[in-house]
Order: sequence, then C-alpha cells, then structure tokens
Amino acid sequence: MNNPSQSPLHRAIIWVAVLNFSYFWVEFAVAQSIGSVSLFADSIDFLEDTAINGLILFGLGLSLLYRARLGMLLAGILLIPGIATLWMAWHKFVSPVPPDAFILSLTGFGALLVNLTCAILLVRFRSHSGSLTRAAFLSARNDVLANIAIIGAGLTTLAWVSAWPDLVVGLGIFLMNLDAARDVYQAARREHRSAMPSPRP
Repeated sequence: MNNPSQSPLHRAIIWVAVLNFSYFWVEFAVAQSIGSVSLFADSIDFLEDTAINGLILFGLGLSLLYRARLGMLLAGILLIPGIATLWMAWHKFVSPVPPDAFILSLTGFGALLVNLTCAILLVRFRSHSGSLTRAAFLSARNDVLANIAIIGAGLTTLAWVSAWPDLVVGLGIFLMNLDAARDVYQAARREHRSAMPSPRP
C-alpha cells in the first residue's frame, strides 16, 4: 500500500509550506527596515500561506464534510493579511515616508520567484480535494499578482519619490485577499451542502 504522505500532492504542499515560511522571514525583516506597507502585507501573507498549507496537510485525510468546514476556516485565515495591511497602511498614511525603491523592487522580485514556484507546484492540484487545495492555489496565484504590483510600486517610486505607490499596492493586496476568501468560502459552502445527508421524505 502506498504511503499517502508520499503522494505528489502531499510533497507539493510540504514544499510550498517550506518555501513560504522561509521567505516570510526575509520579507518581514526588509519590510520593517524600510517601512513598506506592501512588503509588510505580503510577508504576513507568506506566513498565512504556511498555515493554510499545514491545515491542508491535516485536512486531506478528513471526510468531505470536515474538509468543507476546514475550508470555511481557511476563508477566514485568508483575511488575516488584509487586516494587517490596513493597520500598516494607516500608519503609513499618518507618516507618508516612501520606502527604499530599489530594495522594495528587489525583495518583491524574490517573492515573485518563490510564489511562481509555489503556483507551478500547485496548479495541477487546484481542483483536488475541493476548497482546501483551491485555497492554496488561489493564495499562490494572488501572491504572484501582488509581487508584480510590488515591483511596479518600487519602479514607480524610483521615478516619483512618494509613499503612495507602496500604500496603494498594499491596499490592493487587501482587496485580493477579500476576493480569495469569498471564493474559498463559497466553494466550502457548496461542499458542505453536498456532504450533508438529504432530509427524509
């Protein structure tokens, strides 16, 4: 009998979790040192992705009903980076000091490479086990888009020294996480309804 922990899906999720947790420390440290809203939000997102993939590893062995309930929990977890972004954005709005544009772009490019790798690892499993792996794939996909926007904010700040590009991108990451949370929650609700026993006539 094959060990389920050695399945391609499990190996992919483990790699994604390790990559996310490793780059969280890099991006969080840089965000604090240059005062970047977008990098701060994205670093928390890396930590959130680590938690999501850990929960997915736990949830793959559960029944459809419990996977659906776990999917609803993951939808809530997807909101955490957005809340952190709003907190950091408020501080940036009060004190609009632009971050170092070169470091912002370089760190965003590193995050882009990590998230592209995660998205490639997960793309063939995005419909496997319903809302659980969909949460991981959506998160990786959104992170790629966020990293492209972070790089753009850095390049814009090189030409126009302002805190606004970084602030706008940070708020954009917040909106993407809201949309991903809604998508995952709706998928989990559909699974939950299909897993519930039909009422007796």
